[in-house]
Amino acid sequence: MERRTAPAAAAHAGRPDTAVDRHWRADARRALQHSLAFVGLIMLLDWGAGGLTLPRAGLWGALGGTVLAVLVPSRVSAAEGCLAVRGLMGERRVRTDALVSLRRYGGIAAHLVLRDAHGKWLELDLHVLEANPLIWHLLDAGARRSLENGTLRHGRQVLQELADRIDGQEARAVLTASGLL
Repeated sequence: MERRTAPAAAAHAGRPDTAVDRHWRADARRALQHSLAFVGLIMLLDWGAGGLTLPRAGLWGALGGTVLAVLVPSRVSAAEGCLAVRGLMGERRVRTDALVSLRRYGGIAAHLVLRDAHGKWLELDLHVLEANPLIWHLLDAGARRSLENGTLRHGRQVLQELADRIDGQEARAVLTASGLL
C-alpha cells in the first residue's frame, strides 16, 4: 500500500481519474428546499390553527432536520480500483478490482450491492451510474479486472445488463445531440 504525505494526498484528491457524482449538489439543494417547505407548511398550518408555540416550533424544526437527513442523497466517488459511498451512516468503500459479487435489487428504485474480496460492501443507486458515465466507466473497468483475476463469482449477467443499458443510453444521447436521432 502506498503511503502519502498530506500534500501528496491533496494532489491525489484532485486527480483527473477521480470521479464524483456531478448531480449531488443539486440533489442536496433540492432536499434542503423540500425539507424547508415541509417545515414552513407545517408551521403555517399550526400557526393558523392557533397552536404554534416555541416548543412546538422546535419540534417542527427537529422534524424538518430529520426529513433533510433522510432526503440528502449519498455522495458517490470513484477512482481507479475503488468506489466509495458516503451517506448518513458513514462511508463505505470497495475495491472494484477485487469484487466478489455484484447484485441488483429492487424494481423502480433499483440499487446495486457490491462486495469485494476483503469483506467490504456498499449499496449504490443505479441512477448515479446512469447520470455519471465516468463513475460507470471506472466501476466497469474495475469489475472487468475482477473478472480477469477470477474473483468476481456472482454478477457477470448484471454487469452485462448494466453495460448494455448505460452504454445504450450514452449512444442515444450522442446520436440525439448530433441530430441523427
